[in-house]
Amino acid sequence: MEKKKIVRLTTAGESLDDLLVGQLKYLNQHFDVVAVAKDDGRLQKVRGREGVRVVNAPIERPISLWKDLVSLVWLFFFFQKEKPWCVHANTPKGSLLAMVAAWFCRVPHRIYTVTGLRYQGATGGLRIILQTMEKITCACASKVIPEGKGVLETLKQDHVTKKPLKVIWNGNINGKDTSYFSVERLREKCSLDNGRKLLDIPRESPVKESLRRELGFESEDFVFVFVGRIVNDKGMRELSFAMQGLLGGKHPLRPKLLLVGNFEPELDPLDAEDTSFFMHNPSVRFVNYQKDVRPYLATADALVFPSYREGFPNVVLEAGCMGLPSIVTDINGSNEIVREGINGRIVPPRNPEALLAVMEWTLSHPSDVARMAQNSRRIIQEKYEQKDVWKALKNMYTSLD
Repeated sequence: MEKKKIVRLTTAGESLDDLLVGQLKYLNQHFDVVAVAKDDGRLQKVRGREGVRVVNAPIERPISLWKDLVSLVWLFFFFQKEKPWCVHANTPKGSLLAMVAAWFCRVPHRIYTVTGLRYQGATGGLRIILQTMEKITCACASKVIPEGKGVLETLKQDHVTKKPLKVIWNGNINGKDTSYFSVERLREKCSLDNGRKLLDIPRESPVKESLRRELGFESEDFVFVFVGRIVNDKGMRELSFAMQGLLGGKHPLRPKLLLVGNFEPELDPLDAEDTSFFMHNPSVRFVNYQKDVRPYLATADALVFPSYREGFPNVVLEAGCMGLPSIVTDINGSNEIVREGINGRIVPPRNPEALLAVMEWTLSHPSDVARMAQNSRRIIQEKYEQKDVWKALKNMYTSLD
């Protein structure tokens, strides 16, 4: 029996590579999966890992009427040629173009997974444009899947779509492989600095202690870790304020910050004072972007993630897998993963004083922190195990006919 063809589309290859690890390979056992995106150097990696056909599409992230029209026409003829049973897209620009082109081609099933709502962080005319784009994408889709319950409620409240909305499993686009995201797995193979420094952790040595020594932390340090883009939209102004406040006080443990990610001065630059603090303060260890964040999470005592908006943040799931409690803001996704006082703490977004207060509380309540850490991995295993998400997604596809 011939397998039904699913075109899985994102704007850029990095999204296929980073967000859908293993999922395409699993689905390709049941369907004929074709992965489509702008080739940014990652498509061949996706092809080799997932065993699916990949296609380079002329899709650009920035808004450009002429280039977007070219992309739309290309997708129209591509869908006409391939005749897919289903086109499934995520990421804003790629999804808009894919849903419109698939609608014109009368593709039977057009699925849009909403992983985040860009208009939430915008104002004025830009907000209107971005929200209109979301409405058009949803209108052309035959099925809209919000990545989490928070996104679902926002789509309803903002009247983006009237279509029935249902989250797949418990949320998140791909779940987490908790066997891979585990501290003990690092004993098998562990590297720092994007693979340039291999570590051999002795079996008799605790993983955390070995990593802390390697990264320059001591036993009396309490290490907060942030993983993500180092931009204002991720709450870096608040994090700078809170860390400087901690360093100005007296605590039973010495607060340290492990900063994992890239600055983006051309897109969302930090204030010069905040940049200088993160780059030069001796209590901050900046390690740049890392392909494998597991060793850095295993080094830390708690994740701090004061973002302004998210869809369903992977780093909070990954921190939970690695046994870390998380300090997050009360936003979509984060407030679904973290239960207040159970596996972390929740603070209002854009509130530096509240963030400082909770980070201070964390330093002075070690037994509560240890209890939340014990809960963290179990909660991820129960609600966001990767294979459970894949099975739920396959069942969704199967139910379409």
